[in-house]
Amino acid sequence: MKAIYLDCFSGISGNMLLGAFLQAGVPLAHLTSELRKLPWGREYEIVAEPVKKQGIAATYVRVLLSQDEQTPSLPAHHHHHHHEHRTMADIRQLIEASSLSESVKARSLSIFGVLAAAEGKVHGKPQEDVAFHEVGAVDSIVDIVGTAVCLEYLGIEKIFASRVNTGSGFVHCAHGIMPVPAPAVSELLLGWPSYHAGAEKELTTPTGAAVLRSQADFAASLPDSFVAARIAYGAGTWDTEIPNVLRLYLGDYAENQEGAQHAADILLLETNIDDMESQIFGYLYERLFAAGALDVWTTPIVMKKTRPAYQLSVLCRRKDKADCATVILRESTSIGLRIFRAEERLEAERKFIQATTPYGEVTCKLSSWQGRILGCKPEYEDCCRLARKYDIPLKRVEGLASMAVETIAYDKQEMESEKNALHRDAAHV
Repeated sequence: MKAIYLDCFSGISGNMLLGAFLQAGVPLAHLTSELRKLPWGREYEIVAEPVKKQGIAATYVRVLLSQDEQTPSLPAHHHHHHHEHRTMADIRQLIEASSLSESVKARSLSIFGVLAAAEGKVHGKPQEDVAFHEVGAVDSIVDIVGTAVCLEYLGIEKIFASRVNTGSGFVHCAHGIMPVPAPAVSELLLGWPSYHAGAEKELTTPTGAAVLRSQADFAASLPDSFVAARIAYGAGTWDTEIPNVLRLYLGDYAENQEGAQHAADILLLETNIDDMESQIFGYLYERLFAAGALDVWTTPIVMKKTRPAYQLSVLCRRKDKADCATVILRESTSIGLRIFRAEERLEAERKFIQATTPYGEVTCKLSSWQGRILGCKPEYEDCCRLARKYDIPLKRVEGLASMAVETIAYDKQEMESEKNALHRDAAHV
């Protein structure tokens, strides 16, 4: 499966992530066009610049608002004070109303969800009411949603990250002078190995810490089954003795022996619910994914006295058991859980590719097993967007996208099979 390893020896922030993704091969035009699907009506420009940090060639990303184009660039945690504030409810509405793919929406809301929970805990507010002074402005929404867009484009299924350098000292923000790491960063990095080295600067921002918390697994170094194919660097704002860059390894990860160990850490949480309003399940799903759930589903069942009910099932890692259990018990009417250990978990390889149809581009998820293609599924939101735009049946857009992907994918698979056959024949000569 496609995977990345984030080496956070000089911290991690949203613009460092975007810079690393762009240098790793995500086209800036693709990132920009996807972010234009957010219906916020703001004029802005994403600028990606080649820079050098202590001799390392990296990509530095900035977001320029129309009224701020002449404003000098400021450090990532500082430059939001002149932008409008947004609550978590505002951000959720913005993302859900967009025509982004469902996978990008889910990943973006997951990152924002853990961020809102941390900010809410620090400031003593409900998650939905948190005003994102540091992350609610346009540039930071770009960082988080842009990260989700880049992960989808590269087909990343697994994210590993090193221990993180938080930096030290103090930082000016909307609430005044705060210690580094900032309170929200400290909350987000609970249980994650961290340290501080080098200059007294803020090296890890809330956005960067939220990505680690919600998307990554810790690995002290590159996992044994990780084969790197490319290295990319995203630049931070600072010029420090330690190069202020995030190093990203892009490659493939084979879940063999390590996968078996990880499987033992997968848990299944179950509970039966017969007295909860059905519309609450949507909110419950969202909170569970924000808490680290790998998958969530419900099954209609019949309980004693023939009462109709639902069985809620949640798949999660052992480290996220307590958080997921807390969400279920707080947000649902359940008063108890059953917990099972998954003996093994097998996953088909998945990647996202762009299908070209007469009506426009559609993102499709391609699945394969042991080198053989299993099928493809066009992203629902992309198909809906084109169907509405051109007033054509949704099923026609889905059919055209599937045909386009299958033609490309199966032709490539056939070529690979022929190449392998030639290698076998040559070996026998």
